[in-house]
Amino acid sequence: MRILLVHGPNLSQLGTRDPAVYGTATLDDVVEAARSEAAAAGAQLEHVQTEHEGELVARLHAARTDGTDAVIVNAGAWTHYSYAVRDALELLEVPKVELHLSNIHAREEFRARSVLAAVCDGSIVGLGIAGYPLAVRAVCSLVAERGG
Repeated sequence: MRILLVHGPNLSQLGTRDPAVYGTATLDDVVEAARSEAAAAGAQLEHVQTEHEGELVARLHAARTDGTDAVIVNAGAWTHYSYAVRDALELLEVPKVELHLSNIHAREEFRARSVLAAVCDGSIVGLGIAGYPLAVRAVCSLVAERGG
């Protein structure tokens, strides 16, 4: 099984960006938490982080035909307004889980709405680094349910 984990803008700054909200785990830490869980499940995990929306959209488009079996997406700020990322996710027929370190529903009003949620199978929010292994387990379960 091949899982694609994508991160959007500013997530490269984890560990130093507002630790009270995002915790002290670095991007490498959260990716390793996901990668370890994927390995335990016998899956491969590819990680992409970008500050460029078009790059993320292009990678999601490639996932339609490159053997990607599931997607975990922490789109950062694009969660709240990027219809381009939403549409790219909607095109994918594989399981998709939206993931956020913080509880987006308990923060500023503009963060409480996700334009991605409606095209994902589920969302994990507010559990910090612990959400990453959970997201991996979730997509593995969804792939298995769909006969993958």
